[in-house]
Amino acid sequence: MTGGSGLAGYPFEVRAEVDRVRQVVATLHAELPRWGLVVWTAGNVSQRVSVPGSPDLFVIKPSGVTYDELTAEAMVVCDLDGNLVDGTRAPSSDTAAHAYVYRNMPEVGGVVHTHSTYATAWAARAEPVPCVLTMMADEFGGPVPIGPFALIGDDSIGRGIVETLRSSRSPAVLMRNHGPFTIGKDAKAAVKAAVMVEEVARTVHISRQLGEPLPIAQSDIDALYDRYQNVYGQSSTAAGSAATSTTPPSDGDAAADQENAR
Repeated sequence: MTGGSGLAGYPFEVRAEVDRVRQVVATLHAELPRWGLVVWTAGNVSQRVSVPGSPDLFVIKPSGVTYDELTAEAMVVCDLDGNLVDGTRAPSSDTAAHAYVYRNMPEVGGVVHTHSTYATAWAARAEPVPCVLTMMADEFGGPVPIGPFALIGDDSIGRGIVETLRSSRSPAVLMRNHGPFTIGKDAKAAVKAAVMVEEVARTVHISRQLGEPLPIAQSDIDALYDRYQNVYGQSSTAAGSAATSTTPPSDGDAAADQENAR
C-alpha cells in the first residue's frame, strides 16, 4: 500500500501540524535503538495529528525501513482506520493496532511498540511484572499487565491493548508472546513508558534470581502514584518562583531535591 490521496485537500493548519509531527516521530524513533529497545527494523512510534475541525490523522514509520533511513520525509500519514493518506511507502505492519487505539482511546496521543528483551521475556511467559519497585508505583501505578495473544495483520492487537489498559493505570501492556506496547499523551510520553517498562522488567527479573522480591502495600503504591503523577517535577509556578528567589536552599531542601532528581 503506497501513495495515498495526499494532504492537498486538508487545511494549511493540518498540513503544518503533519510536518511538525513527522519531525517529532522521526526524532523519537532514534530513541528506541539508543535505549536498546529494538533491533534491525523492529518497533515503531506513532503520534496523533489532531487539529480542531479536521479529522484526526496519525504519523507512523514505514514498514521494514532501517532506523538510519527514518527521516521526517520518510514517515507516513494514516487516518484512524489505518488507511494511508500521505507517503510513498507502506505503513508499519502494526498500523492497524495503533489506529484501533486512537479510535477507542481519544485521550491517547502517542503509541509505541518494541520487542525490548526483558519486557518481551515476561510477555513470552504471559506473566505480569509485579509492582515491587517504587519506580513502578510511580510510573505504572501497579503491575505491568499482560494482554491477550493476537496475530498481526488486523486490529486484534489493538483490541487487546485497549481491553487491557482500560482497566489499568499502566501506560504499558505486554502482549502475550509478542512484546510491549505503550501509550501516552503524545509520542514522547509513550517512548518514556517503553524505556521505563524495559528497565523495570530487567530489574525485577534480576531481583528474582536472588530471591523473591518483596511486595509493596497497595496503599503505598497509590500514594506513590498520586505523588509522582500530581506533585513530582516542575510546575510553571514553582519554576518561576525558583528563578526569582534570592534565598539559598536549606540543607533539607537540598536533600529533597537530590532525592527527587531522577
